[in-house]
Amino acid sequence: MKRTFLLCIGAVAITVAATGCTPKKFANCTDVHKTYAGGIARPGYHQVGMVTKYVPHVDLALYNANSSMDRDHDGVACEA
Repeated sequence: MKRTFLLCIGAVAITVAATGCTPKKFANCTDVHKTYAGGIARPGYHQVGMVTKYVPHVDLALYNANSSMDRDHDGVACEA
């Protein structure tokens, strides 16, 4: 299904097509780290006391698709 939206910014109108993309499901954490070095986090994850080498990418749909790789259930899948 293809949807078209019209976005008006001042006197400029931009047409944006939404294709209904589904988030990518990665096979394992090694594949995640090739794209997102810090892993994938859900919005509002708790960073208190979290020490990571890289900052995780925050995206709810992407996190939900790969949440099985969040072994410690802290809201970040494949944290580095």
